[in-house]
Amino acid sequence: MTTKQTKQSTQSTQTTQRNEPGLAIAATSLHKAYGDKKVLDGIDLHVPTGTVFSLLGPNGAGKTTAVNILSTLVPADAGQARIAGHDLVAEAQSVRAAIGVTGQFSAVDGLITGEENMLLMADLNHLSKQEGRRVTADLLERFDLVDAAKKPASTYSGGMKRRLDIAMTLVGGPRIIFLDEPTTGLDPRSRHTMWQIIRELVSGGTTVFLTTQYLEEADQLADRIAVLDGGRIVAEGSAEELKRLVPGGHVRLRFSDPVAYERAATALRETTRDDDALTLQIPSDGSQRELRAVLDWLDAAGVEADELSVHTPDLDDVFFALTAGTAAPATTAATATKETAR
Repeated sequence: MTTKQTKQSTQSTQTTQRNEPGLAIAATSLHKAYGDKKVLDGIDLHVPTGTVFSLLGPNGAGKTTAVNILSTLVPADAGQARIAGHDLVAEAQSVRAAIGVTGQFSAVDGLITGEENMLLMADLNHLSKQEGRRVTADLLERFDLVDAAKKPASTYSGGMKRRLDIAMTLVGGPRIIFLDEPTTGLDPRSRHTMWQIIRELVSGGTTVFLTTQYLEEADQLADRIAVLDGGRIVAEGSAEELKRLVPGGHVRLRFSDPVAYERAATALRETTRDDDALTLQIPSDGSQRELRAVLDWLDAAGVEADELSVHTPDLDDVFFALTAGTAAPATTAATATKETAR
C-alpha cells in the first residue's frame, strides 16, 4: 500500500468513527500497560446513547483503568476513542465538559455540609451563583437529601454519601456518566435505591457507563454487558444473550405417580433421571419452542407432570465460565448481603 493509500485509509477510518451515529462512546483497540503488566490489551467499546453499558469483571481485570482512560484521567498507550462525539485526545476539554465521573471512592468532603459540597461543584463548573443554587436545590430534592442538606456530610450514611456523590456529578449536566462500582459496600436497600436513580437518569436521556462486581446489578440495569478478563473483552451482549452462551439450561419435571414418571422417562429423550425424587431433567435453552415440544411429548404419551420448572443459566454461571482461572470472582447478590452484614 502506498503512502497516499495509507493516508486515505486512515482518513476513511477516522471519518467512519467520527460519523458513527447513535454512539455516546466509541473506543477502538485501547491498550494500557504499567511496566510489564498489560492492564488493557486492545479492547473495543461501543455504547449507544441513552443506555446503560456495564463492564463486568473480577478485581484487577482493568475496569477502573478503562474508566480512567475514557474520562481523560490517564492516557492510553494505544488506540483511539470518541466520547460524546469528541476525540478523546485532541478534544479532551470538550470530552470533560460532556461527562461526569463517580469513582470507587467518594469525592464528598465530610467537613462541610451536603449543600456546601453541591455549591462547591457548581463553582467548579462555572455556574453563576443563582444558577448554582437552583441546580443544587433541584438535585438535593431529587436525591432526597433536603433534610440533611445543612448537616456535615461526615454524618451521612453510606447510601446518603453515595447519593450525594452522584448528585455532585450531575451538577454540570453531563450527557455521559461513568459510575465505577457505585454500590460497593452499600446495604441491599441502599443498593436498590441507587439502581432506581440510575434508571431515572437513563430515562432522561443520560448514558451510563457502569463498572461493577455485582452480577445481579449488571443483570438488573444494563442494556449491554461486556465481560472483561485479563485486559480483554471475552464476551459482550445483553444479559440474555450472554446467558445463552453457557450450557446447563434445562426443564425439570416432577411426578408423584411412579407409573407416570416411568412413562414420561420412556417418552422423552435425553433425560436425566432422579428415581428417588421422581424427577426428570431435560436439556433446554428455555425457549418457548423447546418448552412447547416437551409439553407436546407429554400430551402424546398421555402423561401429566405434577410440577414443571424451567432453569436457565444466570450471570453467575456466565461469569465463572468466561473468567475461569481468575483469582478474585465477582460478587453475587448473596455474597454482597453477607459482606454488608459484617
